[in-house]
Amino acid sequence: MNNYSDIQELLKVDLQKTDKALISSLSSNVALINTMSNYIISAGGKRIRPLLLLLSARATKYNGEQHHIMAVVIELIHTATLLHDDIVDESRTRRGRNTANEVWGNAASVLVGDFLYSRAFELMVEIDSMSIMKIMSKVTNNIAEGEVMQLLNCHNPKLSESEYFQVIENKTACLFKASTQIGAILSGADKAFESALKDYGLHLGNAFQIVDDILDFESDVETMGKEIGDDLSEGKTTLPMIYALKHTSGKEHEILVGAIENRDNVGVDKVINILKNTGAFEYARGKAKESADLARTAIKDLPESNYKKALILLCDLSLQRDS
Repeated sequence: MNNYSDIQELLKVDLQKTDKALISSLSSNVALINTMSNYIISAGGKRIRPLLLLLSARATKYNGEQHHIMAVVIELIHTATLLHDDIVDESRTRRGRNTANEVWGNAASVLVGDFLYSRAFELMVEIDSMSIMKIMSKVTNNIAEGEVMQLLNCHNPKLSESEYFQVIENKTACLFKASTQIGAILSGADKAFESALKDYGLHLGNAFQIVDDILDFESDVETMGKEIGDDLSEGKTTLPMIYALKHTSGKEHEILVGAIENRDNVGVDKVINILKNTGAFEYARGKAKESADLARTAIKDLPESNYKKALILLCDLSLQRDS
């Protein structure tokens, strides 16, 4: 097992059943909901969160069918957050094509996002697990708090590294954590394995988001499906910027502050050069590797299986990805 395709092949049947359940879940009597939902889902994406739930369930010897439903729940919630994100960020492209808000407007996007949230909880009721309901209700609350925290910190060059991690743990890592923990709960795994997978998800989610923030500067529009420097143009202070702000002075520091505060129309290339010269990307990648290593260590005592190997491989792939 060497790449993401190998992991997908390992879960081929589970992923097919999950995709079928996902398409079924989007059915509505309202034509616009059907149209927009299909547009969003057909855009693809890695769907790493539902993949993590399926792997965690299988790694703890789950043999039922409910993990397909919960994988759909996770993907619906994630998609709903993307819809709302794109409105807040005024994004025009995602995954290489126009965002839903660009095509249908903000009002329709907000409402369809709400539909996806409510459909997710409707499906969750079928599982009939109070512990899972508690986790998911907490997660949706954490995501909302993370989004508000990020909004409040826009154009803030004084954001600290600890504050940054608080934002990404709420905004991104908590859904990774829920995905892996719920996989263990479905299988009835003991508390030690449940806790291990929960920690794994948290650390992998942090690594994933840090790399995402690096790629916002390092990748290209064809690969990422969005404009380079989007985070910067939105005034988001991510880890590479936090490091560079601490390690610059004079004119370079002024350029970075001005870029975040959007006072100056500074070209992203100039900012990227400063980030490279200060070693900001190397530092951020080091932090991502620390998180990925913590994820790998968290599941060291899980029973050996191809599913565990896939979870470990994802630690490496999260650092190597280019989109």
